[in-house]
Amino acid sequence: MMRLALPLCLMTIPAMLAAQDAAASPPAAAAATPAKVYKTVPIVLTTSMGPIAIELEVERAPLTAGNFLKYVDQKRLDGTVFYRAFTFAPDFPNVGMIQGGTQNDPKRILKPVAHEPTSQTGLTHDDGAISLAQGAPGTGTADFFIIIGEMKGLDAKPGDAGFAVFGHVTQGMDLVKQIAVAPRSPTKGVGPMKGQMLEPPIRILTARRAPVVAPAP
Repeated sequence: MMRLALPLCLMTIPAMLAAQDAAASPPAAAAATPAKVYKTVPIVLTTSMGPIAIELEVERAPLTAGNFLKYVDQKRLDGTVFYRAFTFAPDFPNVGMIQGGTQNDPKRILKPVAHEPTSQTGLTHDDGAISLAQGAPGTGTADFFIIIGEMKGLDAKPGDAGFAVFGHVTQGMDLVKQIAVAPRSPTKGVGPMKGQMLEPPIRILTARRAPVVAPAP
């Protein structure tokens, strides 16, 4: 019982000394681990309204990005259009998407690409993400959509394979947002796409690889 009666000042001395030592010698900051840089390939979609620059995630989504590059390199996207657009206005005017591509034109499409879910690639449907349109996993060809805001409900989840993100817009999101609010037909489109079809559609004049800019020394 005598131990419990020790003066409070004696009990606090070790804590005071420790605090002084800590103040005199702050711990050295741990060196930050640099974030991994994944390989990407830059492309530019030149539209009738201006250019949209995109980085394709050839390392994290090699199948889907590689598939899209085939269409770029073979000029199969030249002369296609952005044909669908919407936002969730008035409640969420800064969330939506634009959709474009070959519209399953048999003269343009190649073999469908295997599905790469976001749970595998680590990518997500955030602002500027470009993702492959498909009716079912493994049926996508060259129709794609670009996200405005966040639509992470399109990511993979248990029981739902979601859609495959394969790149991000690096320049031209202002143009993407302009396309999203361009005039639409009130009658064209089937099911949930009714009222979302652009009229007139926005032409994709060319799709090309862009020069790789070396990082500053």
